Amino acid sequence: MKRIAIVEDEAAIRENYKDVLQQQGYSVQTYANRPEAMQAFNTRLPDLAIIDIGLGHEIDGGFALCQSLRALSSSLPIIFLTARDSDFDTVCGLRLGADDYLSKDVSFPHLIARLAALFRRSDVAGTQASQDNLLERGPLSIDSNRIRVLWEQTPIELTVTEFWMVHALAKHPGHVRSRQELMQEAKIFVDDSTITSHVKRIRKKFIAADPAFDCIDTVYGMGYRWDSQG
Repeated sequence: MKRIAIVEDEAAIRENYKDVLQQQGYSVQTYANRPEAMQAFNTRLPDLAIIDIGLGHEIDGGFALCQSLRALSSSLPIIFLTARDSDFDTVCGLRLGADDYLSKDVSFPHLIARLAALFRRSDVAGTQASQDNLLERGPLSIDSNRIRVLWEQTPIELTVTEFWMVHALAKHPGHVRSRQELMQEAKIFVDDSTITSHVKRIRKKFIAADPAFDCIDTVYGMGYRWDSQG
């Protein structure tokens, strides 16, 4: 049974989401604030976390919690579920490492579908690798079973969403992949600016491992491509 953590300061909303997800067969733990959630997460991580941004007196407590969770796990699926739906907040949440960002007016069927999509992608992590699921592009090595990326043998800590975007680009070097195609590969449904934010974060992570990294080209008006020559 998949374990979902909900971090939401409004009790009625928290219990409503809990009831709906339990009806879908998930095990659900709820937390009213960031310290309470972190105490639990330091003991055991859930299989997926749903976080509000404003948590009690902490206006941006959810952002801080997301950062802390990412420090504990690079692959844990994280969803922001919040009433704050500005482009600024959305970009901030994704830059901090969230895999998805939803407004609280999202329907329950839509939320459940997004959860299922994230679980489908993360379920392949930890399974035994086979040669068919290994992709080599020069110094880049991708293991799609273990959701693992190496650059010159150095692990690149990517979220599940970032992983599938890199996989989509590297699968066909030199081919331009549109933002729509990247969304389809990563099974996310966001606007163009959100895809741009994901790509910026991916580049930043590769550059942290290799300052000379320059393999993701922006093709203005079209999308992005993987340039194996760098």
